[in-house]
Amino acid sequence: MSMIQLDILCVGNLERDDDGNLLSAHSTSVLIRTPGHTIVVDPSTEHMLPMIKSSFRQIGVLPKDVDMVVLTHTHSDHIGNIPFYPNARVYVHKGGKTEIPGARIIESDDFKLTEGVRLVYTPGHCTEEMSVFVDADRHYVCAGDAVPLEGNFTRNLPPTLSTDRRLALESIKKIREYADVVIPGHDFPFVTER
Repeated sequence: MSMIQLDILCVGNLERDDDGNLLSAHSTSVLIRTPGHTIVVDPSTEHMLPMIKSSFRQIGVLPKDVDMVVLTHTHSDHIGNIPFYPNARVYVHKGGKTEIPGARIIESDDFKLTEGVRLVYTPGHCTEEMSVFVDADRHYVCAGDAVPLEGNFTRNLPPTLSTDRRLALESIKKIREYADVVIPGHDFPFVTER
């Protein structure tokens, strides 16, 4: 029986027009509770804050209890609610263009955040992209925009917006090899066929 619990605080979305132009984007936000830590992956946007607040009330956790915030990357649709977690240390991989004041910069490709939770470098969508690999009752990956939508995974498609499509496909492969459940950056969680 795993001592690690994951809860979805809000499910993100990604809307494009017929020409592929981005209309709106809000990231999925995930709460991970381990015996020693309360972690939020991708705080999402202000638009999602009412849903996030409601989820905290339902789960029975207070935002001030969150001691770690992990940013899969620093795009604005993933980082909007950092101030909602006043007691959290923020973790981000090196290479991001947006500076996050006071953040701990992760340099390695595989960083143990705490027992059962690893930050794994999964570039391609952008240079600083990392995913959160969680060893709970099953293997979970909070994939951020390494896997923005379930279709990227099932059809093996790099994100529409990618700095390096080859690296993006390698990152999807890395996630595929580990994950029983993928939590995409902008979609509902799904079970893999691993």
